[in-house]
Amino acid sequence: MHAVWMIAGSFFFASMSVCVKFASPHFSTLENVFYRGVIGLVFMAILARSRKISLRTTVPMMHIWRNVMGVTAMAASFYALAHLPLATAMTLNYMSGVWVATFLIAGTFVMGRLTEIRRQGPLVLTVLTAFAGVIMLLRPTLDQDQLFAGLVGMLSGLLGAMAYIQVAALGRVGESETRTVFYFSLGGAVAGAAGMLIQGASNLARVEALWLLPMGILAALGQLCMTRAYTRGPAIVVANLQYTSIVFAALYGLILFGDSIPLMGWAGMALVISSAMAATVLRTRAVPNLPAEEH
Repeated sequence: MHAVWMIAGSFFFASMSVCVKFASPHFSTLENVFYRGVIGLVFMAILARSRKISLRTTVPMMHIWRNVMGVTAMAASFYALAHLPLATAMTLNYMSGVWVATFLIAGTFVMGRLTEIRRQGPLVLTVLTAFAGVIMLLRPTLDQDQLFAGLVGMLSGLLGAMAYIQVAALGRVGESETRTVFYFSLGGAVAGAAGMLIQGASNLARVEALWLLPMGILAALGQLCMTRAYTRGPAIVVANLQYTSIVFAALYGLILFGDSIPLMGWAGMALVISSAMAATVLRTRAVPNLPAEEH
């Protein structure tokens, strides 16, 4: 089921990106971070109450670390989207799957479990293959004057990978997905509010503000599905399945914005889907747990 949860989360995140695309000309990056956090916070509080889930946590420092990594990664990705071509920013952000594979294999190597490294080789190859498919689909470019924004975009992928591994660790200690997403939404709301105190806030009395509500709800649903996937499934497989959001985003661009997808783009899409399926099949063949999955 972790595969289904991650694919559902990818769909919600891609749908959220459509809302952000419509809202971003009228609201700043930090405003989007704030409203996404506040709406997600209310949504998750209602969900927790309806399911009788306590929001009290016994591992506050784990949530703080997850929020520092996750909220910073989100802000960095928004900055990259504002200063880079969409294809380049999304590719750099979705390097998180490659970073997850790198961290997990490095952890296995440090612990001296060399046999497992050899056994994990095909899984790592599927992650790299999926990323190659993303590059084929998005065809990123980077001009010389965009170097700083490119580094920020790469940082978003690196920090995102660390946040995802922390999500998996929270699941291993028994934290509810609802509680994990609630505290992440709280972190986003606080960070966004701090930024708005400095730069000010835009007028909400406009029709474009209507995009903020589905943006927040879709983000919360995406986070909930992603958290459940990382909690209940192997991190390296879930990281690979995350690339499917690129496919959904490309289809949205084709249907809603009239973007064209060349033959190489369709081939990249097929590569992403096939590598995700391969990763799932490989993992189900009794592959042992990786170190990061045992926390």
